[in-house]
Amino acid sequence: MSKKYYIIDFDSTFTQVEALDELARISLREHPEREQIYQKIEDLTNLAMEGKLSFRESLAGRVQLLEANRDHLQQLVKHLKKQVSTSFSRNKKFFKHHADDVLIVSGGFKEFITPVVLPFHIKKENIYANTFVFNEAGKIVGYDEANPLSNEGGKVKLLHELQLQGEIHGIGDGYSDFQLKESGMIKKFYAFTENIERKSVIEKADHVTPSLDEFLYVNKLPSAISYPKNRIRCVVVGHVPDTVTKYMKKEGYAVKHTDSLEEKHIADAAIIIMGNKESISAKKLVLATKLKVIGYLGKSKHHIPHEQCTAMGVLIFDHAGKPEAIAKRIARFIDNGDSFKSSNFPNMQLPELKSGHRFIHIYRNAPGTMSLVNQVFATHGINITAQFLMTNKLIGYVVTDIDGAYDKQLVKDLKGIDGAVSFRVLY
Repeated sequence: MSKKYYIIDFDSTFTQVEALDELARISLREHPEREQIYQKIEDLTNLAMEGKLSFRESLAGRVQLLEANRDHLQQLVKHLKKQVSTSFSRNKKFFKHHADDVLIVSGGFKEFITPVVLPFHIKKENIYANTFVFNEAGKIVGYDEANPLSNEGGKVKLLHELQLQGEIHGIGDGYSDFQLKESGMIKKFYAFTENIERKSVIEKADHVTPSLDEFLYVNKLPSAISYPKNRIRCVVVGHVPDTVTKYMKKEGYAVKHTDSLEEKHIADAAIIIMGNKESISAKKLVLATKLKVIGYLGKSKHHIPHEQCTAMGVLIFDHAGKPEAIAKRIARFIDNGDSFKSSNFPNMQLPELKSGHRFIHIYRNAPGTMSLVNQVFATHGINITAQFLMTNKLIGYVVTDIDGAYDKQLVKDLKGIDGAVSFRVLY
């Protein structure tokens, strides 16, 4: 089996922003024409990322406009550390376990890239980027023009020089990242769209990855979450404020807004958020085989069949206050398993799991079921670090935290317990 390498871009991929654009905002803060200069720098960035301007011309133009020094760079680094992409932040373990396989390859500059990526266990020798040239006063006056990454097609030239022996995958948001695939240097190019979507890049990608979680999932690599949020369909029905939709999109869910709930929407929905006075019939609810949770902006009792939802393992959250509060409760349930303030489920507030795995198990409330659950863990030699259980007349809701690895058969056995209604692995 050949070794795999992962070539990762920095700007708008590892971080949420373009670092040179941010450096301009820091260094030109007091400049009387700062807004016009910001726009020029941003335009130069986008033209290069879309393949409409050579990288060399774009880089030279941006550096010339910066008016930056070493002090500004220190401020930039502090800012960038807070701007690491959300899905990268939660997947530090991936970088730790694959420290030998991950290369940061960027047209940006080592002076700000290195201090941002080193805390992610990325090796210094695996960071490839440009370097600034300073004058005696510490002002940036240029860059090392001999560095291949300062030229058009620089990433391709660099990989030719490195002669990596193995299967190479590239992740990035710009045209220079796609050039690696175009050149035949890498097996697959993943267009990273968590921060920005460039149509010209997406059209050429082997796979669009809205988060690092998606990339890890399709490549069967260890991830902080078991299932990428961009694959979780959230259907928003009726009059629901934009703040709710925006929150769910920001969380990474695939959001679909519709005026009425039709059968075609129900089958794929894991989350349904409904405006006040909207309803779902018992007949339609049967079709919702993937549904995990319903959020209702109002009182749902006369609009949603509560007992049927409970028997199906579907949580309901009602809310009459700030609309975005319902979105936060749903996200908390999906992320952590909290059922607190549910209208139909046993209410549980759970601690966050710092390490290990969390299993959510919903089963029909019958004597002896919990002993069957724990017997499965014992049979597989699994050490339970914490377990939380609450019941109502219809179902039991049990959350189990374990440390260490587990195999697929454990999941099959837990799903196969008599009386099991629903089961999912959180992380």
